[in-house]
Amino acid sequence: MTKTKAKPVAEELFTWPSDDPGLIGSQCAGCGLVAFPAAGQCARCGSEETARRTLSNEGTLWTFTTQGFRPPSPPYDGNDTAETFRSYTVGYIELPDGVLVEARLTEPDPAALTIGQPMRMVVVPYSVADDGTQILTFAFAPAGAAEEA
Repeated sequence: MTKTKAKPVAEELFTWPSDDPGLIGSQCAGCGLVAFPAAGQCARCGSEETARRTLSNEGTLWTFTTQGFRPPSPPYDGNDTAETFRSYTVGYIELPDGVLVEARLTEPDPAALTIGQPMRMVVVPYSVADDGTQILTFAFAPAGAAEEA
C-alpha cells in the first residue's frame, strides 16, 4: 500500500505526526497569558518572554455557525471550486488552557451540534498541493466521534 505524502498547512500550528495531536500555543512568562497561535510577544503585557507549549486537545463548543459559501481567494486556497464547495461548520472551542480557538468543525450538520458540547482536536485533510502532497489542518470533532487523517 502506498502512503500519501502529507504535511501541515503551517509549521508550528499543531503537533504532527502524532497519535495525540495538539495545538501549539505560547505562554507569557510575565503575566501567564496563554495564546494561540504561538506568539513571540505577549498581547496582554508586551513581554517577549514567551514559551511554546502544547495546548489541550479537548474543549467545549462555545459557539458555531455554518459557512454556506466558498470563502474568497485569496486568502482561501482550498482545492474546491464554487461548484464543488460543500457547506461546513466553524466554531469557537474553549480550551481548559483559557483560550478560545476558532476552528473548522468535522460535523457539518448544525442540528448535531450544541453549545457546551465536548469537542476534541483532530488532524484532517485540507487540500492537495500541485506535487500531490496532502495538506493537513486541524479541526474539532464532537468527542467520541473523532476522525483522524
